[in-house]
Amino acid sequence: MAAQESKRARVTRMHDEYDRLCAFIPVTKCQLDYTTPFELIVATVLSAQTTDKRVNSVTPALFAQYPDADALAQANIADVESIIRVLGFYRMKSKHIIELAQALVARFGGEVPHTMDELTSLPGVGRKTANVVLGNAFGVPGFPVDTHVIRVTGRLGWRDTAGKPSPEAIERDITACFPREEWTDLSHRLIIFGRSVCTARAPQCAWCPLNDSCPSAGDFLGAAPATNRAHTSAKRARASAKRTATCTR
Repeated sequence: MAAQESKRARVTRMHDEYDRLCAFIPVTKCQLDYTTPFELIVATVLSAQTTDKRVNSVTPALFAQYPDADALAQANIADVESIIRVLGFYRMKSKHIIELAQALVARFGGEVPHTMDELTSLPGVGRKTANVVLGNAFGVPGFPVDTHVIRVTGRLGWRDTAGKPSPEAIERDITACFPREEWTDLSHRLIIFGRSVCTARAPQCAWCPLNDSCPSAGDFLGAAPATNRAHTSAKRARASAKRTATCTR
């Protein structure tokens, strides 16, 4: 379906589907627990290759011990490793966050910068992490592209799925279709939707609110997507998404 669409038709469909996602997931928030930009950037670096829920389980102890960049910059790496040991790649991540803190102290007076170029110049900080920090800590529109965003935008046919586009290319293509002020919440909703409905292994197409227009629904349902679903199924889907939106992973 999506392959035969004109660009204008696809953008129109994208906006219609996003309007429905906004109704389906009315409230969004960052899934990482934080109180300062420093805590957010560290937590985001730690979230690579693991879940936010697991990161949130270790950051209270980490930030109690190291509440700012000055403290973390002087940390003993073995002590940091012992706190975040349950995370994947904890040794590498311990090294990265200490080096990050040292760079913040040496170059930015211990404060987290608020431009893309400055953020991505920091150790362990890529474009995705920078977008998370910009959008959530500083209110600067950002569109973090994670595995959920990659999967959902591909299944929905919101972008070209030929080859293996980079996260940067996906960010560029999707943000070109939406106003800047919507980028941060757009990413949040796609991530929440990817966790609660459009999951990697068993997408819940039968009660997905977009199953009547999603070009991939038929692949998972084994038939053409239905145009109407029972009210109870929609209610169940909204409840699941709401739980994901309002609690940490």
